[in-house]
Amino acid sequence: MSKVPVPVPVLVTGGAGYIGSHAVLALKDAGWAVAVVDNLTTGFRFAVPEGVPFYEGDIEDAALLARIFAEQGTRAVMHFAGSIVVPESVENPLMYYHNNTAKSRSLIEAAVKAGVPHFIFSSTAATYGEPEVSPVSEDSPKLPINPYGMSKLMTEIMLADTAKAHAINYCALRYFNVAGADPQARSGQSTAGATHLIKVAVEAALGKREAVGVFGSDFDTPDGTGVRDYIHVADLAAAHVLALEALIADPAASLTMNCGYGRGFSVLEVLDAVDRVTTIPSSAAWSRAVLVIPPRWFRITAGSRRHYRGSRNMPSSMLSSPMLWHGSASWAN
Repeated sequence: MSKVPVPVPVLVTGGAGYIGSHAVLALKDAGWAVAVVDNLTTGFRFAVPEGVPFYEGDIEDAALLARIFAEQGTRAVMHFAGSIVVPESVENPLMYYHNNTAKSRSLIEAAVKAGVPHFIFSSTAATYGEPEVSPVSEDSPKLPINPYGMSKLMTEIMLADTAKAHAINYCALRYFNVAGADPQARSGQSTAGATHLIKVAVEAALGKREAVGVFGSDFDTPDGTGVRDYIHVADLAAAHVLALEALIADPAASLTMNCGYGRGFSVLEVLDAVDRVTTIPSSAAWSRAVLVIPPRWFRITAGSRRHYRGSRNMPSSMLSSPMLWHGSASWAN
């Protein structure tokens, strides 16, 4: 029987953001000592739980990081800070190579100098680009088609090289679309104007948006709409914690893992699920306009190195938790 690692102090970068704040909750709930650094460019101070040490600042500030590591006795970094909007990365690639790659280099260097032995990197499945086969394994070719995916892949490469030269191991977690909110409504997707389908559909059901458009209806899928891979944000946060436990249990090993449920959900499946959860007819919440999106969406599943299997499904907490977070309980039994 494997021994459960003793929790160590963890610094979460971007811990005031959507995914990062859920990782903070997962760590805190499991008894880990956790601190947060975030420049609040897209994060929110209220997303950091009471009692969690918070440092407002940037991860390229070497002096700040050295102070945090010393004050907190940090033994692991969980790295979420960065920019994530694909179209923006195409319009402004240098900003993405600065925010996602150059700043990550500064963070990795600071961790090495401070003797931090474990590093969890929240990466992206955009590192695969447009693969020819589906589902995608961790060993599939990495051919990003935009600066966002490339900036994340470059950070993965830096981590791999650094782990070979220094006493640090790492895990890179790759995933596509994240959905849901903390089941206890302690955190959720708060970014104004976010375009995630599930957030948009929930807001439409609550009357906060006039409509939800379906971007394409003639794809080679059972219902003609695009299929995307989703993972509940609480499952993803738990996966990050389990990955950290794996690094501590085997300091000589580094990991790269996909995070997903092994199947995708079409746009219409998502909208129909919202209908069921809210009991609001879709015709009252949105109009299903036909627009255009890139034609290739695919499922992603992990290969032999997967350490974690999610437990939630689309019809339940993937939708009910953001409904609760956005301030309505009228759908609940």
